[in-house]
Amino acid sequence: MNSVAVALALFFAVCVTGIFAGAIVPEKRIPATLAWAGSIAAGLAIWAAGTVLVFGGEFRHALWTVPSIGTLTILFDRLSAFFVLIAGVVILASSVFSAAYMKRFAGHYSLMAFNAWYLVLCASIIWILIENDVFGFLLAWEAMSISSYLLVNFEHRRSGTSQAGYLMLAMSEAGFLAVTVALLILGAGAESWQFSDLKTAAIELGPFVHWTVFLLTFFGFGVKAGLVPVNAWLPKAHPAAPANVSAILSGVILNLGLYGIIRLDFQVAPVTTTGAGLVILLTGTVSALVGILYATTETDLKGVLAHSSIENIGIVTLGFGASVVFAAAGYPLLSGMAMIAAFYQMLNHSIYKALLFLGAGSVDEHAGTRDLDRLGGLARLMPWTSGVFLIGALAISALPPFNGFVSEWLTLQTLLRGVEISSIPLRLAFAVCGAVLALTAALAVTCFVKTFAMAFLGLPRSENATRAVEAKGVAIAPMVLLAVLCLVLGVLPTFVMPALNQDLQPLISVGAAESLIPPFFTATSENGQLPPAFLQDFHNLGAQSGERFLPGRGLVVLLRGSELNPVVFAMSPSYSFIALVFLIVLVSIVIRRLTRQRNVVRRPLWAGGIPRLLPQMTYTATGFSNPVRVVFQAVFRPNISEDTRQTVAVHFRTAIHRQREETHVVDRVFLRPVGTAVREIAAFLAGMHHGKLNAYVVYVLAFLLFVLFFYRAT
Repeated sequence: MNSVAVALALFFAVCVTGIFAGAIVPEKRIPATLAWAGSIAAGLAIWAAGTVLVFGGEFRHALWTVPSIGTLTILFDRLSAFFVLIAGVVILASSVFSAAYMKRFAGHYSLMAFNAWYLVLCASIIWILIENDVFGFLLAWEAMSISSYLLVNFEHRRSGTSQAGYLMLAMSEAGFLAVTVALLILGAGAESWQFSDLKTAAIELGPFVHWTVFLLTFFGFGVKAGLVPVNAWLPKAHPAAPANVSAILSGVILNLGLYGIIRLDFQVAPVTTTGAGLVILLTGTVSALVGILYATTETDLKGVLAHSSIENIGIVTLGFGASVVFAAAGYPLLSGMAMIAAFYQMLNHSIYKALLFLGAGSVDEHAGTRDLDRLGGLARLMPWTSGVFLIGALAISALPPFNGFVSEWLTLQTLLRGVEISSIPLRLAFAVCGAVLALTAALAVTCFVKTFAMAFLGLPRSENATRAVEAKGVAIAPMVLLAVLCLVLGVLPTFVMPALNQDLQPLISVGAAESLIPPFFTATSENGQLPPAFLQDFHNLGAQSGERFLPGRGLVVLLRGSELNPVVFAMSPSYSFIALVFLIVLVSIVIRRLTRQRNVVRRPLWAGGIPRLLPQMTYTATGFSNPVRVVFQAVFRPNISEDTRQTVAVHFRTAIHRQREETHVVDRVFLRPVGTAVREIAAFLAGMHHGKLNAYVVYVLAFLLFVLFFYRAT
C-alpha cells in the first residue's frame, strides 16, 4: 500500500500548493491554476482509490497522538475507496470545466478566494472519507461544511445568495450537533475514539440508546444528504452556487451524508431491526416523491436539478432501507441485491447530475438565463451542450441504454421481491414503496422532457436566448467524458455489479452479484454451472454471444427462481444497445434510400393560418407542468391571490391577474410546526424568569427529583 500513501500525500500537497499558487499568480491565470491543481489532485485521488479497489486490502496509518483524545488515524478501505473514486471523477470534471467557466467572475468577485476554498473543499472531502477517529472526522466535516458555505456564498451580491448560504450553514451545523451527540454517546463506553472501538462499545447498547444513536445519526447525516424533512437548504443552495460548485455539491457532498449513514448506522452501530429499516425505507420513498414533484413544476434550470437530487438520493436511501428490512427478515440475498442497486444508483446519480449541472452552467453563461420559460432553440446555437445535456436527461429519466435505467430498474425489481416476506405489514410497505417508485420514475420522464424541450427545442423566447453561443472546448470536454460514462455504466452493468459486490463487502452479500449474473460465458453442459435445459434455452437467445472475446460471466442480468418459474426477471442492456444501434442505422439507410430521388422543397412553417409563429405563442415550462400542479394540488397547496378589473356595470372582466405563492410541503408540514413549538417553549421558559426565589427553589427540587427517578429507572 505504499502507492496509496504516496498518492494521498501528493493529493494533499497539490491542494496546498494550488492554494499558494492562486495567491501569487495574476487573476486572469487563476482559473487555469485552479483547473490544473484540481485535476491533478482528482487524478491522484482516483489513483489511490483504484489501487485499493483493484488490489484489495486497506491502508491504515497513525498520524499523531493528542492528549485526552488519543491517536488520530486514517483508514482507507474499500468503502472509502468507492466514495473517493466517485469524488475524484466529479472533481476532475468540475475542475477542467472551471478553466473556462470561472473567467466570467474575473473583476467581479475574488477568484483567489474561490480557488482557496475550492481546494480546501476538495481536501476536506477526501479527509472525511479516510478518517478513522471521531475527532478527525468531526474536524474534517466542519472544514467541508464551512468551505461549502463560502463557495455557495461566492456570488454574495446576487439576491438570495447570502440567505441560501446561511440556511445551508445553519442546517449543516444542526446536523453536525446531532451527529456529535450520537458519537459522544457511543464513545462514553469505548476504550478510544477510533471507530473500531466505538463498534465494540455499540454492542453493549440497550435498545433505547441504540435507537437514539440511530435517529441522531440518520437525520443528522440526512441533512447533508438532502433527505426529507431536513432538506430545506438544498433547493436554495444548489441554484445559488456557481455551476462547478453545484456539480460537486450534488455529485459528492450529498454522498458524504450517505457515507456517514453507511459508516455509522451500517458498520459502527449497525441497525438490524425491521423498524429501523422501515424508517430508512419510508424516508427515502417520501424524499424521492417530494423531490421529483417539485422538480417537475420548477422553471429554474438549476432548481430543477436541485430538487431532482433530492429524488435520486431518496431512491438510494430507499435501497438502503430495503436492504436492512430484507436482512432483518432473513433474506440475505435480497438484502445484497438492494444494496447493490442503491450503490449503483448513487454512482450513476453522481455522474449524470454532475453532467447536468455543468450543462446548466454552460447554458447560464452563454444564454444569459436559466429560466426555462425564457429559453428555447438552443439546440442549433449550442449543439454540443445540447447533445451531452440530452444524454444526461435520458440517463436521469432512467431510459435505456444509459446508466439510470439499470439502477432504478434493479431497485424496483428488488422492491417487488418483498412479496416473499411472510409479514403482511412489511409486504404492504414494500408494495406502497414500489408503487411510489414507479410513479417517481414516470414523473422524472415528464420532468426532463420538459427541461430539455423547453431549454433546447422550439423557438428562443428571449433576446438572450437568441444570442447564445457554444461553450469552449475546455468546457465541453468534461461533459463529454461524463456522457460517455453514462453510456458505459448503462451498457455494461454485468461488469459493474460484480465489482460493487466485491468492493463493498461486508455490506453486500457475497453471492448477490453472482445470483444476478448467471455464468453464461463459462457454463457448459459438462461443468454443471447451470441446468442444461436452462442453458440451452438462453443459448438459443444469444446469451453466450461475445464469450470468445469478452471477460466476465455474461451480458445478461437475471434472477433465477424455481423450476416452475425459472426466470423471475431478466434484462440485457448490452444486447439491447447493439439492437438499438442496428435499428437506428437500418432506419437511417432506408429513409435515405427512399428520399434520395425526391426533391425536397422548404416552405414557411404553417402556423394555423397566422403569418408567423411568435415565441410568445409557444408552450412554456410553466404550461407544460401545469397538469402536475393540478393533479398534486393537495401537496403543493398554493396561495393564489386574484386581482380582477371589471367594467360595464360589473358584468365584464377586462383583466385578471393571479399571483401564485407556494409554501414547500416540508416547510408547511414539518419546519413551521417545529418552529412554532420551539417559540412557544421559549416563551414558556422566558415566563419562568420572574425573580421569585421560592419558585426557583421549586424548579431545582423538581429537577433533582426527575434526575433521581430517571437514574433509578435506568
